[in-house]
Amino acid sequence: MSEQTIALVTGANKGIGYEIAAGLGALGWRIGVGARDRDRRDTAVEKLRAAGVDAFGVPLDVTDDESVSAAAELIAEQAGGLDVLVNNAAITGGTPQTPTTVDPATVRAAVETNVIGVIRVTNAMLPMLRASAAPRIVNLSSSVGSLSLQTAPGLDTGPISAAYSPSKTFLNAVTIQYAKELRDTNILINCGCPGYTATDLNGFQGVRTPQQGAAIAIRLATLPDDGPTGEFFDDAGAVPW
Repeated sequence: MSEQTIALVTGANKGIGYEIAAGLGALGWRIGVGARDRDRRDTAVEKLRAAGVDAFGVPLDVTDDESVSAAAELIAEQAGGLDVLVNNAAITGGTPQTPTTVDPATVRAAVETNVIGVIRVTNAMLPMLRASAAPRIVNLSSSVGSLSLQTAPGLDTGPISAAYSPSKTFLNAVTIQYAKELRDTNILINCGCPGYTATDLNGFQGVRTPQQGAAIAIRLATLPDDGPTGEFFDDAGAVPW
């Protein structure tokens, strides 16, 4: 591998994912822009390059085995390896999501992208990450996945959600299991909550900018070797499980 740090950001063609790519690219890293839509991916890469970022496009559908395998091969060929993986791609599944009326297909779709997609991409990239001197994995979660916050008296955690929120709880649990399995390696894996950020995921109703939302992922992607693993953070610090 080269001395330049190589990162892959999934769902990086817009919103928080794009700003994560821009922020890490500003550090001099080479950034793989993972996205399904070719036109949006190409536009994002062009914009990042115009800003001085060493970016390259990675066709990537996190729900498709062949797409993910091809993405790993492309990164190996074009970048020679991988140091940092940011699992940002996610869907909400739409609304409403009340448990008594939700379509099971909505729950299935959220889990397929937000959890199984993360597992699929992580496992495909692990051989390259294991070869890195300082590998980091960042899973973009949400405070709505916190069971502690969801059950705290008087705390508003947003609308009732039988798909999106539980998918983030599931992601948090899976991240802990990865950390336990990888604890004897140099791989650090953590969850980060970007906060209520204005993106098309929530109809741009959020109160934070995508740049603000990207900050926690950038911090976790650049942790020192003695940094935490298997934990959950937002800008203010640790988030309760």
